[in-house]
Amino acid sequence: MFQDREEAGRELAGRLAALAPERPVVLALPRGGVPVALPVARALDAPLDLLLVRKIGMPGNPELAAGALVEGTPPEVVFNHCILRASGLGEADFAAAIEAALKEIGRRRERYLGGRPPLPVAGRSAIVVDDGIATGATVKAALGGLRARGPATIVLAIPVAPRDVVPDLAPLVDELICLETPDPFHAVGMHYRDFRQLSDPEVTAALQAAERGREKGK
Repeated sequence: MFQDREEAGRELAGRLAALAPERPVVLALPRGGVPVALPVARALDAPLDLLLVRKIGMPGNPELAAGALVEGTPPEVVFNHCILRASGLGEADFAAAIEAALKEIGRRRERYLGGRPPLPVAGRSAIVVDDGIATGATVKAALGGLRARGPATIVLAIPVAPRDVVPDLAPLVDELICLETPDPFHAVGMHYRDFRQLSDPEVTAALQAAERGREKGK
């Protein structure tokens, strides 16, 4: 059990430093991934950015994911084609939902980073960090969209995930670091003593702290 997200991040940082990734850029899945990613970015002297993903729900059942929109230039849409085939719908049927997701991602980047554009990852080591994984659906979409942006390598670094989910994620990345794979797995928060919800100002402050730290080191 981790004390909090910062402790989990420090443990991940030690493992990642041993990998010595070339030209790393750290990408956190907000909100919970940001305080985990901050110690990682500091240990690697790497820039910290967000990897923003929005679920695209089925009409009439928004909790059922037909796909996801992953931030990028251009943004990438990753569809669950099994669900589309079963529903008789096509990608064009989700044009309005994609537009709404794109606007929400823009609002979040403005809120957290003042509208700063996504950092380029082409040819770099992209290190994706979250505070844990339950089903893996969101991170699978994120990794699929990220791959299209042309990083040299993708590393997924997470403190905790179900034992049966990790093998599904491994083929999507070049390196996977998962500190704990408990069985049975109940919920990510069960593996932290402090797993309180982060506020938007706390996320913004962590991102600003990462930027200030790099500026001082220059």
